[in-house]
Amino acid sequence: MLELKNFTKIYPNGKIGADNINLTVESGDLFAFIGPNGAGKTTTIKSVVGINTITNGDILVDGVSVKDEPMKVKSMLAYIPDNPDIYANLTGIQYINFVADIYKVSKEDRAVLTKKYSELLGLDKDLTTAIANYSHGMRQKLVIIASLIHSPKLLVLDEPFVGLDPKASFEVKELMKDFCKNGGAIFFSTHVLEVAEKLCNKVAIILDGKIVKSGTMQEIKKDKSLEEVFLGVAQ
Repeated sequence: MLELKNFTKIYPNGKIGADNINLTVESGDLFAFIGPNGAGKTTTIKSVVGINTITNGDILVDGVSVKDEPMKVKSMLAYIPDNPDIYANLTGIQYINFVADIYKVSKEDRAVLTKKYSELLGLDKDLTTAIANYSHGMRQKLVIIASLIHSPKLLVLDEPFVGLDPKASFEVKELMKDFCKNGGAIFFSTHVLEVAEKLCNKVAIILDGKIVKSGTMQEIKKDKSLEEVFLGVAQ
């Protein structure tokens, strides 16, 4: 589903954001991408979704190159950034319809999915309210709903639980599990290692732009907690 092949990102100032990364995320995978601040997580994620250019190597989504066919890749995935900075002058439902229009989702399908996800995340009564009046958590819920509206194959998430209340956090985890059980794949960064350990079947640890550990959660953990493994390589 997602393949990073010798992926390298070097910024104009010469800083190496990602250094020769090789990773594979298969259909059904809930893949955690962890590392300290500045390690290269967001650099990699922004390259996967086509925001950052790729210096060397390539990134493929369902066999399609981000470098060669960026629009086709974007049609197959959904991206949720760590900061849901969205159009404050729109209402929640206007934003969802805006995203649905971009992906050419039928009015019937968008209505069904909007109702399903907004009720699940407790945002249904706020969809006619201007986003300017939303809290951070409400904006995060709205972005999650909009990301699912076109039934993507791949979800790419950067710190998806920030700002969510406990109930919404639980529901999002359940959504993520169901998404992968139904053949989708999720690649996401998080600092909440306990969540990653319980939720994910695969994990990669990035440090200074390089992958230092990658594999199934059980392979990486062995007889330790994920926190112990992470601290062992990050010190």
